[in-house]
This record gives sequence, structure tokens and C-alpha cells, in this order.
Amino acid sequence: MTAQERLTDALYGLGWGAVKKLPEPVAVRLGRTIADLAWKQRGKGVLRLESNYARVVPDASPERLAELSRAGMRSYLRYWMESFRLPAWSKERIRGSFAGKDLHHLTDGLAAGKGVILALPHMANWDLAGAWVTTALETPFTTVAERLKPETLYDRFVAYREGLGMEVLPHSGGSAFGTLARRLRDGGLVCLVAERDLSSSGVEVQFFGEATRIPAGPALLAQQTGALLLPVTLWYDDSPVMQGRVHPPVEVPETGTRAEKTSVMAQALADAFATGIADHPEDWHMLQRLWLKDLDPGKGPS
Repeated sequence: MTAQERLTDALYGLGWGAVKKLPEPVAVRLGRTIADLAWKQRGKGVLRLESNYARVVPDASPERLAELSRAGMRSYLRYWMESFRLPAWSKERIRGSFAGKDLHHLTDGLAAGKGVILALPHMANWDLAGAWVTTALETPFTTVAERLKPETLYDRFVAYREGLGMEVLPHSGGSAFGTLARRLRDGGLVCLVAERDLSSSGVEVQFFGEATRIPAGPALLAQQTGALLLPVTLWYDDSPVMQGRVHPPVEVPETGTRAEKTSVMAQALADAFATGIADHPEDWHMLQRLWLKDLDPGKGPS
């Protein structure tokens, strides 16, 4: 492990160990202070966030984009502060910390017993939404996590999410898809963050008018298992309660090759994500390159 990796692991360990012990108002102020400091420094992550917001809100002035990126950093740090504190929350607190719209799509799908796939972008606090599912709905689920460096940091995240009632599979290694398919065929629930392709072999879609790639996994799993594929978007308002919406199911096309069906379903998923992100751009935490123009170093913004 390098010195940088040891420092990163230590900082995250400090967060989980110390922040959850702070009084709630102190933790909220701390998160906002860190967010504002990071925003003022205008680092790569903040500049990338603004560049991504410029796609979402194409008519925004530079001043508006700056306001959005500041709000976006505050939302992002709210996610971290909540996540550090979430293991210490009571079940009652978790049940009362999320308000979902159109949840019948999820509950009806689970009752049908054919398996459900929830696919969502990096919005608000997806860990809190997951904890609400395992607590309020008393429904365990399986998810996939990107392998982080150092390995000890990845282990921290796995332990954290397993402590919230999730089964966590590593993104790399090749066995995750088969395990997810088995869980769905058994009538289980799978939750996947799915607007950023980590494999460079995803499905090309149009997203806010430009090409990007999103993972093929959700669409392929729905085709192979018959599970219901539901997009989900999340956001914060001025209250302590996170908001969310379960969008209508993404249907499997009746005709076409597997690749053609996957392309149609991936575009429908991207469109649902775009609807939620356009309504609440400041709660979309995309501090990385996403669009193909940006992934090509010879094109687009750095």
C-alpha cells in the first residue's frame, strides 16, 4: 500500500469513526463547511461537476453554473456526512428519512415474485435509499461495488453496506452477473448504480443530447431473467427527509436481437435518469468524466 493509499484509508476510517459521534447540527455544519472550501478551491472535481451541469442546463450562465456546482458540492458532502452516520441511526430514523413517490411499482413487482432490478444514477444518497429498503420494506437486496484502492478501503465500504443489510459483490472478477441473475430468478431484489460505465464496453446512448455509454447489465439481466427493470431517481429538498421516485418499468422489446433490445432498454433507462437529473441537477454527484467527447482526450473539455 502506498503512502497516499494509507492516508486515504485513514481519512475514511476517521470519518466513519468520528463523524457519526458528532451532534447532528455539528455534522451538518461540518459537511457544508468542507463543501464550500472544496468549491472555492476550484479543483478538478468541481470543474468537472460544472462541465457536466452545463450539459444538463445548457442555457445556464457562468454564474448559474457556479451556483449549481456549489449546491452540488453541498449535496455531495451531505451524502458523505449521512453515510458516515448511517450505521448509528436507529431503524425508526431510517424509516422516517426517505419519502418515495410511485413506490407501488417496486412493491407490486416484489409481490409478483419474478425479481426486481432497481437502476439509479449517482443522485442524493443511494446508500440511505438502500437502507430504507432493507429496513422499511424488510427486503434484502444484492448490489455491486467498484473495487477501490487501497483494498482496505474497499473492505470498509463492503462492511458498511453489508451492515445495512445489503449483499455486496465486487464489480470485477466476472462472477457478479451470474450471481445477480440467480438472485433475480429466486424472486429477489437487485440494486445497481447505472449511469456510468466502468467497463468501457457499455451501451451507447444519447444523454442530454450527447453520446455516452451506460452499463448493459440492467437490461441484460431483465431479458435473461424476466425480472422487472425500474429506474429510480433521488433528490434532497429543504427537509431532513430524502425524496425519491420509482419510474415506470422499462419493458423488454418484443422483437429484435439481444443487442437491439439492450440498446432500446438502455436508452429508456438513460431517458428516465435524465428526467430526474434535469429536475434536480444539484443532487447529481457526477464529478468524473461521463460523455464520450470528454473521455477522448483529443476532444471536448478537460
